[in-house]
Amino acid sequence: MNTEEPDLPRSRRANERLHAMVPGGAHTYAKGDDQYPENLAPVISHGRGAHVWDVDGNRYIEYGSGLRSVSLGHAHPRVTEAVRREIDRGSNFVRPSIVEVEAAERFLATVPTAEMVKFAKNGSDATTAAVRLARAATGRPRVAVCADHPFFSVDDWFIGTTPMSAGVPAVTGELTVAFPYGDLAATEELLIRHRDEVACLILEPAAHAEPPPGYLAGLRELADRHGCVLVFDEMITGFRWSEAGAQGLYGVVPDLSTFGKALGNGFAVSALAGRRELMERGGLRHSGDRVFLLSTTHGAETHALAAAMAVQTTYTEEGVTARLHALGERLAAGVRDAAASMGVGDHVVLRGRASNLVFATLDENRRPSQPYRTLFLRRLLAGGVLAPSFVVSSALDEADIEHTVDVVAQACAVYRKALDAADPTPWMAGRAVKPVFRRLA
Repeated sequence: MNTEEPDLPRSRRANERLHAMVPGGAHTYAKGDDQYPENLAPVISHGRGAHVWDVDGNRYIEYGSGLRSVSLGHAHPRVTEAVRREIDRGSNFVRPSIVEVEAAERFLATVPTAEMVKFAKNGSDATTAAVRLARAATGRPRVAVCADHPFFSVDDWFIGTTPMSAGVPAVTGELTVAFPYGDLAATEELLIRHRDEVACLILEPAAHAEPPPGYLAGLRELADRHGCVLVFDEMITGFRWSEAGAQGLYGVVPDLSTFGKALGNGFAVSALAGRRELMERGGLRHSGDRVFLLSTTHGAETHALAAAMAVQTTYTEEGVTARLHALGERLAAGVRDAAASMGVGDHVVLRGRASNLVFATLDENRRPSQPYRTLFLRRLLAGGVLAPSFVVSSALDEADIEHTVDVVAQACAVYRKALDAADPTPWMAGRAVKPVFRRLA
């Protein structure tokens, strides 16, 4: 197996060109070259299935594809064919396309816990629309977000609470409060402390651990008792937990929910869905004050909605969610065995549902470590594995998983040497990777 780091001269030049024109060198902070070891941030040429190629010609097995959006693999034939058909018919009109009818019907059949849906292009617009709708419906100013979930929106109501709050008036961030996941008592205490002020509870219904028994149902009861709107952010859990999201798997119905990422297999489409009584406040068939819910020029581009319909059909007909779980379980077992066999099982730690695996890199004191993450990522890249996470796509096969586990084993052997030396620096070959949310560049 090749263990030499890939040569990336063209990628390095492309990264410099990007930084000269694009703030951060990428259009998503999580894709920035600061998230990768120094001089090892490949710029992608193309992808097919579970593999991508960089502009230098190196091939990688890819995980976390498109920040979890490409769950069927790149250039999936059913999706690309659906997109091609619509492109030839025009992409955007002055009135709704019949595709919007079909896409809404398809979505509501897939997510039967919702009664209405509105499409957009990105997740932030959908979650912000949910917050605005909750505030309008309740007449309350505060938003309660789950403190244990890393991201909800680029908009001020959320970004104002992060270390990257520059440009957000402090008063805006003060209207957002936080509650811990899995702790109903703490959440109720928050609602009592801000009695009649909290418009909504917004959270990912599940993340790196299964919800404690009765937790989601308990949140539903708390929201009802305190008169606030329950919002499930299903950007990640949608399709990866079940075709109907976590709400479909766990049987707890939110007032509003937001979907994206896997919904379009890489094409830009998101959705706000929920109870008719709430959603219609953004419509034309009610007598109250109008809510400017979602109104996006490109929100109903025909090819993106066609992609979403093809994704939903593929998931239901081919049992994609079950395949994601099976692949993730095989990968998790192999990675854990490899880490344990190299004596780093307590330091390279997998977390999350099998369909949504992430890894933690812990130092000699078992604390999260960016330097050790840098070492680990370097060795993965040297073995042809591009893995900011271990989130699988259904395009992976057994050979891909086997190769990944072999590469992880080699990475863990180096990790063991660094732990023994209590210093990963000799194996980092440059600065450490950095967290996305930080105050200074």
